[in-house]
Amino acid sequence: MNKTARSPKPAPKQTFEGVHPSLATTQDDWLASQKIRLLMSLRKAGVTDTRVLGAMENVPREQFVEEAFRDRAYDDNALPIACHQTISMPSVVAMMTQMLDVKPTQCVLEIGTGSGYQAAVLAKLARRVHTIERHAPLAEIARERFTAMKLRNIDSHIGDGSKGWPHAAPYERIIVTAAAPEIPQTLLAQLSIGGKMIIPVGLHVADQFLLRLTRVAEDEVRKEVLSPVRFVPLVAG
Repeated sequence: MNKTARSPKPAPKQTFEGVHPSLATTQDDWLASQKIRLLMSLRKAGVTDTRVLGAMENVPREQFVEEAFRDRAYDDNALPIACHQTISMPSVVAMMTQMLDVKPTQCVLEIGTGSGYQAAVLAKLARRVHTIERHAPLAEIARERFTAMKLRNIDSHIGDGSKGWPHAAPYERIIVTAAAPEIPQTLLAQLSIGGKMIIPVGLHVADQFLLRLTRVAEDEVRKEVLSPVRFVPLVAG
């Protein structure tokens, strides 16, 4: 007589190191728990603007990193992307965005699209975002991400970021995500009166500082030195 075959036992659900099985049983659960942890650490680090925190919460960073690094999307680390570039640390994105002080009616210019993550965060805060990237493959991938996320207030351009995007100038806010050797006068010329620019400046990595420039009059700019930083260089061409 044949014995009744037993049904195979279901495979155990995958869990992730550092999280109790009852709290994280899938990668999505893991990422959600890591995002909460990151948001708490941002608050402790001084990111208190609720609009910025809301934007950081609503933009899925895992959609902007390489698949191999997806499980590290909410680590507070820079991660490699295509064209030998990086996606910035979430804490740097949050602090720079808070320092930029974007209002809902404003138009923002971003120099250095990269993965598109910073532009996506800005799109949650501004009326319109113009972002420019010199590496065509990065710009194309970022555009696909913006379309998939239905971020219709981002205009993505391919070109020399050091020249800005004069076609839509002036801008109330400008953010530069690569380090310039000195303050670019071409970008300052595209900043409106009362506008603010956040930019890392320094010829060498060890000498880079984050600056906030406020154009208080046609021929007057107020400069604030905010903190030491490390960014890839802003390359012309």
